Parts: sequence; structure tokens; C-alpha cells
Amino acid sequence: MNTGPAGDLTSPAGTGTTKDDGKRGARTSRSSRGPLPARLRRDWQLLLMTLPAIGLLVVFHYVPLLGNVIAFQDYSPYVGFVDSAWVGLSNFQWLMLDESFWDATLNTLSITTFQLVFYFPVPIMLAVLLDSVVRPRLRLFIQGIVYMPHFFSWVLVVTLFQQMFGGAGLLSQTLRDHGYSGFDLMTNPDTFLVLVTAETIWKDAGWGTIIFLAALAAINQNLYEAAAVDGASRWRRLWHITLPGLRPVIILLLILRLGEALNVGFEQFFLQRDAVGRDAAEVLDTFVYWRTLLTGEWSYGAAAGLVKGLVGLILILVANKVAHRFGEQGIYKRS
Repeated sequence: MNTGPAGDLTSPAGTGTTKDDGKRGARTSRSSRGPLPARLRRDWQLLLMTLPAIGLLVVFHYVPLLGNVIAFQDYSPYVGFVDSAWVGLSNFQWLMLDESFWDATLNTLSITTFQLVFYFPVPIMLAVLLDSVVRPRLRLFIQGIVYMPHFFSWVLVVTLFQQMFGGAGLLSQTLRDHGYSGFDLMTNPDTFLVLVTAETIWKDAGWGTIIFLAALAAINQNLYEAAAVDGASRWRRLWHITLPGLRPVIILLLILRLGEALNVGFEQFFLQRDAVGRDAAEVLDTFVYWRTLLTGEWSYGAAAGLVKGLVGLILILVANKVAHRFGEQGIYKRS
């Protein structure tokens, strides 16, 4: 019965493949690959080509991880890792008692949550709108326009916003010319959250559409044609074909975004920190900069950076677990 023919009801999904067949297939597949020395001799050219990439990965990503050891030391660059005194977890204890660290963490989480709600859906909507443009030349022109701000530096982006929404900016000056009072959005800490989100949307929303446009191109167009023949409206096609087709990519990027929850960036906030004040613009990246490079507390800054990385790792694992619960693959397969 376990070896029934195709179409046997005892076979999963009527494929005629049983669990024993699957095991035999797996064993056959493993045996067909051959022993490890034979595979190494067979694929040595491919392995040789990957060596430079592996070397770069090790040198620039794994070797620097060893520097986290200074989080457990009273590190001094004048004596080095070997001769610096070990202090255990005292840097982490001081970090947990530091109110400025928690203020920076709260600001970072507030910005991440706000951008997750108001920024994350924008590239998806923009990609769907771009995909609906029928004329290829017009679509390429619009894509070029929305991609362009991604290549601007944060200095230029902040300057442009200053010229538009600053106290002496274009909008404020126009209001004054017409008898209204002006405003200064660039120095108002109460609207800083909206300001940095608007800057991020203007700079990176267009660039973020690339992955979603690629996912849209992979959707079978026959589904749209069949739905149109059945009388489905554009909204129905969007809801039942487009969004389900984008769902794996959306979940994958959402997981990666959660992993970067405590890493909102440095330059954008560093440039505007003095204008709106530390209470509004201090995030973990600027906190580490001020407490490490400017004060010389290397171990303290390393402890803050290590905590930030561990929290990001935990968020990725939790989000990936939730994705598996909803039947999605996430960033790695279930064991």
C-alpha cells in the first residue's frame, strides 16, 4: 500500500509518492552526490572562485566581531586588548542604569515603529502604481525620477528640507508674504518624528520599490487575464492576485526591517541633533558615537553596540518564528 501507483489515495496529495518513497529518494540523492573528497575534486573550480568572497566576508565581517571583547574590559587603546583590565559585566550594568541610554533607545524604537507604519507600505504602493503604468517609456521615466533621491547624501537631503520647511524656507516665506505667520519645521522637536519619516520616504521609497517590482514581474500574467475574463475588477485583482504574490517578499523585508529596529541610521540624526535637541534626535547610533569617540569610553560604547546587536538578533528570530507560524518561509527554512 505504501508503494501504490500514482493517483493512489494513500499517497500525499494524490501524487503517488509515499513517505518511504521520499526517504528512498533522499538516500538515493545523497548517495548520487558521492563522498566528500569526490565532491571536492569535482567542484574545486567553483570552490576556488568562492575563496575571495569568503576571505572578504571573514576579514570584514567576522574578524571585527572579536573587537566586542572590549565591552568586557576597561579598554585603553594605548595598552591594547591584551593588557587592558577585565571588568566583567560592569559596563553593561552601568549601561542599564544610564537614563540617556534608555532615552536613546526609546527614541530609536519610536522612530522605527513610526516608520514601520508610515514608511514601509509606501514602496509597496508605489511599486503597484508603477506596475500599472502601461506605457514602458513613461514607467521608466517615473522610475528614474523616484530612484534619484536615493543617490543624494543626507547632507543634501537635510539642506533641501531646510530650504523648503525651515524658518526662512520657501513655504514659510510664502506664508509671510500672504499675511500668515511662518513656521520652522526643522527646529521643532514635537514634529521631528514626522520630519525624519518624510525625509526617509522622499529619499528611499523609490529605491525600495525595486524588489517589489521584481516580485510583481514574477507573478503569472495568465492569472490577471483569467481574472479579467471572469469579470474581476482591478481592486479584486489587486487583492486576490497582486498582494498574495507580494506576500513572501513583504514578510521577508518586514523581518529584516525588524532586525534593524535599533539601527535607524546615524548621519540623518547627527546632522539635525543640534537643531532639535538631544531629547528628540538622540538615537542609539548617535549615543554610541558621543559616548565612545568624543569621551573616550570605548568599552561603554562597545557594550551599547553589543546590546543593540543582540536585541536586533532576537527580533529577527522572533519575527522569523512568527512567519513560520503563518506558513511563510521567512529568512531561513524551518528545520
